[in-house]
Amino acid sequence: MEQLSKHELRLLKHREKGKEEVQKKPFPIKLVALALAFILLIAGSGYGYYVYRNSPGAYDDFAKCLSERGAIMYGAIEWCKYTKEQAAMFGKSFKYINYKNYKEGPDIKTTPTWIINNERYERVQSFEKLSSLTGCKV
Repeated sequence: MEQLSKHELRLLKHREKGKEEVQKKPFPIKLVALALAFILLIAGSGYGYYVYRNSPGAYDDFAKCLSERGAIMYGAIEWCKYTKEQAAMFGKSFKYINYKNYKEGPDIKTTPTWIINNERYERVQSFEKLSSLTGCKV
């Protein structure tokens, strides 16, 4: 057997030590699992939001019918709690209501005000009342 020099022995020990250090580091499986869970949570939340935003509202047909029949709702959705209440009744379907700011309306003094068949209806109106005025089914 051949004798190794001191330098060769040191190199050999250094290589062996390096292999041990590499082998001692465990794979960070918990970190990978946590990152994957976080990514799935974000993706799931995004998908849920997408589905919610693109699903039909409960009163879509009713709101569309009101607009088709010429009903206009004037209000101050930024600050008027009654306008907000009327809008909240429609939920996601409010986007189909022909809504205008009260300043754009013909002498609007109370919000909300509905104009239906050239008649003025002030304050929050029930769906039943809006239905009877327009013939739209709730």
